[in-house]
Amino acid sequence: MSDYVGAIDQGTTSSRFMVFDREARVVAMAQREHRQICPQPGWVEHDAEEILRNVQDLAAQALREAGLRGADLAAVGIANQRETTLLWERASGRPLGHALVWQDCRTDDLVQNIVRRHGAQGWRARTGLPPANYFSACKLQWLLQAWPQAHAAAARGEVLFGTMDSWLAWQLSGGAADGVHVTDVTNASRTNLFDIRRLAWDEPILRELDIPAACLPRVISSAQRIARIRGGALDGVQLCALLGDQQAALIGQACFAPGQAKVTHGTGSFLLMHTGTTPVDSAAGLLSTVAYRFDGQPACYALEGSVAVSGSLVRWLRDNLGLISESSQVEALARSVPDNGDVYFVPAFSGLFAPHWRPDARGVLVGLTHHATAGHVARAALEATAYQLQEVAELMQHQSGMAMQQLRVDGGMSANELLMQFQADIVGTEVVCPECAETTALGAACAAGLAAGFWRDTDALRALWRARRSWRPRMPQARRQQLRGRWQDAVQRSLDWTANAPTGADAAPLD
Repeated sequence: MSDYVGAIDQGTTSSRFMVFDREARVVAMAQREHRQICPQPGWVEHDAEEILRNVQDLAAQALREAGLRGADLAAVGIANQRETTLLWERASGRPLGHALVWQDCRTDDLVQNIVRRHGAQGWRARTGLPPANYFSACKLQWLLQAWPQAHAAAARGEVLFGTMDSWLAWQLSGGAADGVHVTDVTNASRTNLFDIRRLAWDEPILRELDIPAACLPRVISSAQRIARIRGGALDGVQLCALLGDQQAALIGQACFAPGQAKVTHGTGSFLLMHTGTTPVDSAAGLLSTVAYRFDGQPACYALEGSVAVSGSLVRWLRDNLGLISESSQVEALARSVPDNGDVYFVPAFSGLFAPHWRPDARGVLVGLTHHATAGHVARAALEATAYQLQEVAELMQHQSGMAMQQLRVDGGMSANELLMQFQADIVGTEVVCPECAETTALGAACAAGLAAGFWRDTDALRALWRARRSWRPRMPQARRQQLRGRWQDAVQRSLDWTANAPTGADAAPLD
């Protein structure tokens, strides 16, 4: 019996391959960045073939450095950047062009067409998602219109659509020879083409967007035996899991019960709360999504809320203001003052996201006096992440009717102890950081291990989850409410900025 499981963590800026043992501890890791291709403003693309080569090379590197072979792995799972959209030829296995990344904004007109026909909520009642550039539906629609003959070929099943999990699974399992064309319920639920209750592609939406069903992957469970990997260092290993990255992190954090929640701090921060086997409808800025489905079991669902600017705000302090030379210095600078000095930073650089959804908002730094220092600005920047997460967490608890007893955290900013304590204080909930920080890859490995029988069940995985550090709320309720109120005052000052922006002659500089 093999003593290890592998995980492919295919992210937005890099890919990695990791190996875990039976105690869910990291045995080996290899990582490599890939190009961010931006042919014009608002367009973001990836070279899918570059990513595939990286994944194959990284698997070989990690196994070699650990002194292991593919045969030592009981299974491999894939976690992937969600929504990134690709078309490729079935016969040749070659992409028709670059993948459109989830950050890509070229589909504005297509999104607005949906809004005009169906309103701002679109098909949210069926898909859990509003119309947005973020999701795959309009990206796929754009691709099918962009390349001559693509639509007809897709209708014949000669051109295939997939997010990055589908692309990797197809190529690793044989590609043009006999690769399996699949996606799992978590990735399908992020396309805005998928009915999250019926767990099936939504045929009326496909007809309206003129997307041929023949090009879509077969939807499977997040954890099941999918196919044997063919070729390379992983030859013969069973591929047993596909998961969107945020859902993989939910599993990696052992959030298997309704009310359990995790937040991943990266460029932005993603908060997911397990809501059980029935989706919770949200029309107030949160997304209803599939959390996971293990083979032979009902699907579990989650509410998701995203903070667009968190880790990127620290980089902004470094790169744009020069307050720090390294991102890691922000905590020391923030600790140079005892509190925020009544300074608040609302980082609405591209509008306010959940739960406000105000594209007219812009960033504001308020409360400045002669007393304010760089330390107050740094502290306000860190606290902004906690305030935004508090708003999302409060809305999640209200809409789900579930109390959030604990918030499990991961990602780069979870190493910032000042932020973690303030997050516990302002949310009013214990914050816990796990021993294994690589929760996305761990979640993919856990799902694959379950499908392969490497781990018995979720209770076994729950027993393996280990806390590294926790922070309990210490702030008096009256102070918490006072600070939340001041944050809301600051948010109000960020609104309507673009609506009142001068245009034309009014925008000209004064002589």
